[in-house]
Amino acid sequence: MLKAILWDNDGVLVDTERLFFEANRALLAELGATLTAQGFVDNYLLSSRGAWDLLGNPTDAQIAQWRAERNRRYVRLLAQAGELAMPGMPELIPRLAARLRMGVVTSAWRDHFDLIHARLPLRQHFEFVISGEDCVESKPHPEPYLRGLAKLGLSADECVVVEDAPRGLAAARAAGLRCIVLRHPLLADQPFDGALAVVDSAAELEDCLAGL
Repeated sequence: MLKAILWDNDGVLVDTERLFFEANRALLAELGATLTAQGFVDNYLLSSRGAWDLLGNPTDAQIAQWRAERNRRYVRLLAQAGELAMPGMPELIPRLAARLRMGVVTSAWRDHFDLIHARLPLRQHFEFVISGEDCVESKPHPEPYLRGLAKLGLSADECVVVEDAPRGLAAARAAGLRCIVLRHPLLADQPFDGALAVVDSAAELEDCLAGL
């Protein structure tokens, strides 16, 4: 019987991938490089390598400086954004919390997560948040979801993951977890092999969870 859900954040709970893309695109453009939507998908959503190699062979110090500037821009976009919750999530999350335990497993930095959720009614329904700083390895490595399982104290077959990206799906599967993919527009053409199910809305997700 299903007892808990481990949620990805960006692209699942909140519509922030477009803002992160814009922060990266704008900075790279100023530095003389072009980051396309497909380039963003390839470098950030299908893997976590980033796109700094578009600028040649930068040093670690240069990348650190650019990353800090990118993050400043991303924070500014988050602060200026209006509604960030994915459609249907403010209604769905409380209903699920009434019968299931829930936690968040995200590659986002904690301060970004806190800023995103400061104006949303979702955070109170999660027992814990595992962020990028909490793990040595990031998705698609299983460490983030193994940490989530340890926090819950449950077996893998009592839990399910909700993700939107192939590297998140790979991380969940590597941790022995079932994974439902909530399809994101940027990733609409991905096959998501190995997913328990692929759904296109919060309503479809709720129906899928009801059958577990």
